[in-house]
Amino acid sequence: MTTGEVTAGTLLWEPPADIRETSRIGHFLTWLERERGLSFPDYAALWEWSVTDLSGFWGAIWDHFGVLAHRAPDAVLGSTVMPGARWFPGAALNYAENVLRMPGIADDEPVVLAYSQTREPRTLTARQLREQVRRVRAGLKARGVGRGDRVAAYAPNIPETYVLMLAAASLGATFSSCAPEFGARSVIDRWRQIEPKVLVAVDGYRYGDRTIDRSAEIAAVTAALPSLEHVITIGYLGDGGDWEQLDGADELAFEPVPFDHPLYVLYSSGTTGLPKPIVHGHGGILLEHLKTLALHHDLGPADRFFWFTTTGWMMWNYLASGPAVGAAIVLFDGNPAWPGLDTLWDLVDSAGITYFGTSAPFLMACRKAGLTPGKRLKGIGSTGAPLPPEGFAWVYRAVGRDLQLMSLSGGTDVCTGFVGGAPLLPVRAGVIAGRSLGARVEAYDPAGHPVIGELGELVISAPMPSMPVGFWNDTDGSRYREAYFDVFPGVWRHGDWITIGADGSCVITGRSDATLNRGGVRLGTSEFYSVVESLPEVADSLVVHLDRADDPNGELLLFVVPAEGVEVDDALRARIARQLRSALSPRHVPDTIHAVRSVPRTLSAKKLEVPVKRILTGTPVESAAARGALANPESLNAFAQLARERAAERR
Repeated sequence: MTTGEVTAGTLLWEPPADIRETSRIGHFLTWLERERGLSFPDYAALWEWSVTDLSGFWGAIWDHFGVLAHRAPDAVLGSTVMPGARWFPGAALNYAENVLRMPGIADDEPVVLAYSQTREPRTLTARQLREQVRRVRAGLKARGVGRGDRVAAYAPNIPETYVLMLAAASLGATFSSCAPEFGARSVIDRWRQIEPKVLVAVDGYRYGDRTIDRSAEIAAVTAALPSLEHVITIGYLGDGGDWEQLDGADELAFEPVPFDHPLYVLYSSGTTGLPKPIVHGHGGILLEHLKTLALHHDLGPADRFFWFTTTGWMMWNYLASGPAVGAAIVLFDGNPAWPGLDTLWDLVDSAGITYFGTSAPFLMACRKAGLTPGKRLKGIGSTGAPLPPEGFAWVYRAVGRDLQLMSLSGGTDVCTGFVGGAPLLPVRAGVIAGRSLGARVEAYDPAGHPVIGELGELVISAPMPSMPVGFWNDTDGSRYREAYFDVFPGVWRHGDWITIGADGSCVITGRSDATLNRGGVRLGTSEFYSVVESLPEVADSLVVHLDRADDPNGELLLFVVPAEGVEVDDALRARIARQLRSALSPRHVPDTIHAVRSVPRTLSAKKLEVPVKRILTGTPVESAAARGALANPESLNAFAQLARERAAERR
């Protein structure tokens, strides 16, 4: 690793010489040669095969990991037409059965280690987890829950939520979770669409030093969902609740379901209109997570896998599959910055974490705070936003030199990362190492032609098993087609700008619908934030571009949240402009810089450029964004006020 100045593309980590002998992807390559007569000299060749011979690759994943099935598939893949590709027709299996196999984990070994700011730590061994799932499964069954019913959890990242998801899946029921920080309106908007039969909810929780009661929200949700037949409470904040009564004598069993049977429903962020209810299937999620957790993250027995997430983010579902590859999982519920930003880093030692997953904003906050955690980890995962070069540099300087840092990007829509890293690939600052196996990710120009080394629309041009089964109640598939296939027919358009290098590495520069276009030059948002938020005077920022009929450059507006005690005056504005001009280009210098108290973010902390752009172009706040989907809906008021002032000036 270089110790000098780190710029984009600086080499920070290289695979050890024996990586093929020591990694799970190396073992997969050996298996392919022995069992399939296939030999690949490097990752690029393996990736190319994985996206051209889809049946060969995904069939190999099924066989290599020994998927437990009640009925073998008739084929791997019939038609490759999207949407509509059907994977593993004829197969009958169960996701929960494959997770609870827990290969390599002995009955008395820990498999779930749960930490919380609401109660003392809890641990479940493999035997205890199976018994908990058996008990809750029996309790659900006694209440009439069976194949096709929906079970909802208004609960945090705690063992009960995990057990409930596996118990529901074992019955062939469909699970859906909302984090308890979601307001009642957001929860109702989601669950009214799927009509759950059973609701399990916590009475409240603690977030850092704040106690938050949720009884009013539970009452509002219950009143708004006439489909509910049973409401079960977990006494998480206080004593009581009837969770322990969810019990029965039935043996643990697993309902055989088709490959694409609904496992759980995840939701789009809901920044405009109702959140889209994205249905994921048993088989697609199982195969995708076996592949990515084992071959990309190199997780297996002896690993303890952690990702900071809530139950309202797809990373919870991603984490939940850890035991399927033999990794124990570490759960955390609470404020990751209380009493300080070292809270999660301390968890590495107390929980024995070997793989630490988090978000790019968290890593950048740790860097800005000057933390030097110094931990022994095999890997760090970063997602949620592009990680800039200085974030990569901080990890290797302050956390550890020998770990593999994986910046990955994907989405709720596929419940995985489709670009990321792998043990066979080097780590370079500010660069995503490669495209994931089985994910034919390409960059398209406006005419729909793939480009290399140029900014383009991120598309997936071949089907993946974990693409959604569909949207709930979208009987004719029109909402699903409109969401992903309306721009490039037959090709999944994801909504990000990506540049793919000749070596397969990737740089994602922001949402394509939030992209800044000045004089025909497309500018991503992430590079703006990297420069602006590196200034100590700036706590947060947001940039939007507004088109002007009489000006090809349009109007570039930058909004900054000043650090405590700082005023956004002309001197700071000039400094920001100089930094952007020198670090990026004159095109990146905003026309105006405004101070705001906060930047609007989703409940999973993503910035919301598009709703701000809509508000500034005259869309009413209530139509521009669903307030219940925001962590800080009051932040929109400042933009609405600015829109009114700008409209008055134009009169």
